[in-house]
Amino acid sequence: MIDITYENFQTELIDASVHVPVLLDIWAEWCGPCKSLGPVLESLEAEYGGRFILAKVNADQYPEIAQQLSKMFGVRSIPLCVMFKDGNPIDGFVGALPAEQIRGFLDQHVASEDALASADETLEAEAALAQGHPESARALLEDALARDPANDEARFDLIKLQIAEGDLEAAQATYAPVAARAEGPVPELRVNAFGRYIQAFAAAREGRAPAALAEAIAANKRDFAARFELAQLFWAAGEFTQAMDELLEIIMRDKAWSDELARKTYVAILEVMNKPQPKAPAGKAAAPAGAADGKPKLEIAGKMETTPADPVIEQYRRKLSMALF
Repeated sequence: MIDITYENFQTELIDASVHVPVLLDIWAEWCGPCKSLGPVLESLEAEYGGRFILAKVNADQYPEIAQQLSKMFGVRSIPLCVMFKDGNPIDGFVGALPAEQIRGFLDQHVASEDALASADETLEAEAALAQGHPESARALLEDALARDPANDEARFDLIKLQIAEGDLEAAQATYAPVAARAEGPVPELRVNAFGRYIQAFAAAREGRAPAALAEAIAANKRDFAARFELAQLFWAAGEFTQAMDELLEIIMRDKAWSDELARKTYVAILEVMNKPQPKAPAGKAAAPAGAADGKPKLEIAGKMETTPADPVIEQYRRKLSMALF
């Protein structure tokens, strides 16, 4: 359990919630229900074994924090418990609820033990791949996905590995449970991208040889079908930049060719190459700052964490932008 103050609210509440959900209990010494709720929350924190962090703030000592959250949730009484995830307050409850009701609330926002184990195995698999152990990585990813079928990164990392190993049938089976998310009026970009990746791999197994495609392109620079086929060959072989170079040639000559197939495939390759950014909270962060009247000014919102941009991905994004505009 952590006591939140004006000095540590950014690091211990906002920043910490990017990695582990934080339940903030707003209480006061004079509040009877607060005193009965406190031990229940502490017992649940121990029961959940680190899957969420319990934080407390004294509403009398740190009124700015309490007032902002009370206003945000439209309540005037305490105890008020607010769940923070990814740097933002996302849900809450008021009053000294019984433990079973609080468990129901927590289970909506706190990852299961299997989900956490799955995430850990995904990281272990990435480390195994970096160390040149694809067999270990595949076993870890398969287990991670079995533990948590909603672990998309384990799924997509496994598909990459299956394609690299030439196992089309396994890649198709791994993708099948999420295939519907690539369709409809608003398809999911990353799911759609991996669907196109598998399609490219399947097409490459049935298509013409690289030498025959190169000969066809040399004879006719506007043989876009041959150039697209060559791009798919490169993509299936893991030669991402060569694939995008071929697609750029199509885009620069005819952006609309085959319902913008070259552009859509280029974007899909970038998405497959890219690692997802950590979830970014809305708004911006602000540390405690004194105003003219001496009262602290706080902004209850997390700061955006980003991973460093891949220079190759950024370079090819710029190339696409120049070709399109």
